[in-house]
Amino acid sequence: MPHNIGNAISLVFKSLMNRRATAVLTVASIAVSAGLLSMVERVRTDTQTSFANTISGTDLIIGARSGDLNLLLYSVFRIGNPTNKIAWDSYEKIGSRPEVDWAIPFSLGDAHRGYRVLATDLGYFDHYRYADRRALEFREGGPFATASDAVIGAEVAERLGYDVGRAIIVSHGLTDTSFLTHDEDPFTITGILARTGTPVDRTVHISLSGMDLIHSSGADRVPAPVEGYEPEEITAFLIGLKSKTSIFALQRYVNELEDEPMTAVIPGVALQQLWGLIRVAEYALFGVSAMVVLASVLGLLATLLVSLNERRREMSVLRSVGARPGHIFALLLSEAAMLAFLGALSGLLLIQLGILAARQFALTEFGIQLSVGLRAFDLYVLAGILGIAVLVSVVPAWRAYRNSLADGLTVRL
Repeated sequence: MPHNIGNAISLVFKSLMNRRATAVLTVASIAVSAGLLSMVERVRTDTQTSFANTISGTDLIIGARSGDLNLLLYSVFRIGNPTNKIAWDSYEKIGSRPEVDWAIPFSLGDAHRGYRVLATDLGYFDHYRYADRRALEFREGGPFATASDAVIGAEVAERLGYDVGRAIIVSHGLTDTSFLTHDEDPFTITGILARTGTPVDRTVHISLSGMDLIHSSGADRVPAPVEGYEPEEITAFLIGLKSKTSIFALQRYVNELEDEPMTAVIPGVALQQLWGLIRVAEYALFGVSAMVVLASVLGLLATLLVSLNERRREMSVLRSVGARPGHIFALLLSEAAMLAFLGALSGLLLIQLGILAARQFALTEFGIQLSVGLRAFDLYVLAGILGIAVLVSVVPAWRAYRNSLADGLTVRL
């Protein structure tokens, strides 16, 4: 039996080699479609995972009155701009409530060579968590100690070639180019954070007192201490609660405050809203990819059908050496299965090489951590393409079977 199987595989392979140009094009077509389908799913799932890993352990994000998604995007992912600021008194009022365990204030509005500047306090390095409640760690140096100190993310350090002790200038605004730079107040890098795969890597961190210093003038331009500094207003703040059961009560309290209009969002809920908004686009991409797969398999069917008349002499020769009509039927099915298998497998493996080449770019430019390795979905793609190819090849295989019965040992063209 193994000998017969080996002979059958060898026969299928030699038959395909006789039409190698057509076979290579068919394999390439299926490889592209399988790789595209796998890549769409990989990017979708890895994007969701990367976004979900950006913040962990934070129960509420509180900022000026705005949409939930806008607050989430600018406060966590550094995308977009805040609608307004909130008073420090409001931060203290909420942060001092008995159900609150910790609070992290921060201010946005400046940048350094295209990287966002985030002003915060030392509690940021103690309480901020990402991924599965992983704490921030320093690759070099330590947190800021004075108003003129700065802590940079791993990507800022690597892309700009910065080390501890380097002086940097912050610019007003959030773009690469700015017409207003705070040259009179350079910051000295005191620490570089370890890579996290989150927007933290692309952020320059300074103290709240440092932020006020570069925006002050005249007699107010006196460096204030980092610890205990109270600015007049901030952009937003993160809250961690002593008990998860208090989340909804505190959220309702903040949203209904009359002193100052504010919005409190639960990070996980806001993320689900984001996925809901883009789900239509996800389905559209997935549908297009599935249609490309179907088109490539139909191309395989067309190739087999077109070649039937050309191969009637080949079938006659096989009949003359003892092949039965059923063997001819199995040969066509086996050829289609081999082409589909080689094409799908090639596409999946090429996608892995593409991910290896592009994962650093995806991480640095978009903050998406692409994973390497075959997944269950990839195996489903492989099995699905193989099954569909075998199914559609029944038509040309049946025609070859009927031709072999009609022709016998002599070809009738």
